[in-house]
Amino acid sequence: MPELPEVQTVVTTLRPLIVGRVIAGVNLLRTDIVRPGGVDLPSRLLGRRIRAVDRRGKRILITLDDRGRFYVHLGMTGQLTVESPEAAVRPHTHLVLEFGESACLRFRDPRRFGGVFWIGADSDAATGLGPEPLDLKPSDLATRLAKTRRAVKNALLDQRVVAGLGNIYVDEALFEARVHPLALACELTPEEVRRLNSAIKKVLRRAIRHRGSTLRDYMDAEGAAGEAQKLHRVYGSEGKPCRSCGSPVQRIVLGGRSTHFCPSCQMRARVRRAKRRLSGRAPGP
Repeated sequence: MPELPEVQTVVTTLRPLIVGRVIAGVNLLRTDIVRPGGVDLPSRLLGRRIRAVDRRGKRILITLDDRGRFYVHLGMTGQLTVESPEAAVRPHTHLVLEFGESACLRFRDPRRFGGVFWIGADSDAATGLGPEPLDLKPSDLATRLAKTRRAVKNALLDQRVVAGLGNIYVDEALFEARVHPLALACELTPEEVRRLNSAIKKVLRRAIRHRGSTLRDYMDAEGAAGEAQKLHRVYGSEGKPCRSCGSPVQRIVLGGRSTHFCPSCQMRARVRRAKRRLSGRAPGP
């Protein structure tokens, strides 16, 4: 958290507030949030005009008028908000960009898992990232999943496989696709991959329409909370009845992350196929 829908919502709300504005002041309150270490961020930002605000994976990419670029990663608790310069500076605010007397951009991150990454004009903002899930074709997803014997949940959380997915929306997409989180990524059938590719897009687009999920810290650039958490079907629903079949939603820990699923709707493929054979039905996907 925040994941692709939350980051996209921040970008969407940030653009009209800062694009075209000149950075008149830079107040860096913690130098250790800047990477790589030793970069003089204030000197690179002061006096520059914001040209564009974009998203790549979970990165908020800001381009300046001299083609210099940096991105903000929100980590687990990061917030990037535009506020009045007269508003009280909240604890754990690490960077403030001033746009004259009318507004300032503040980066706050209590747990400091996020940061500000200077990449300049020539470096690739997508270094280390896989493709965007909203642009991914089933064949591309199949190729990427076929390369790993990890559980599909763990594979989808790997930003090198697909960029932007996180714990919440992977759980939701796997439920939507009726794929068990422990299923080996390389053993998914073409039909399961097709359903999963479609489910990822459906879940992400739904969350974007509802401005992301606010579970604790997340807010958009204007300080507003999201509403997508009201639509979660399995995430955070341990013990509650599945909305599709009524079975209790289960929670396991997979790769150190809480994983929520319906044991009936997301029965592991091998078990499902074995039951079909025993019942005399032809095996399906």
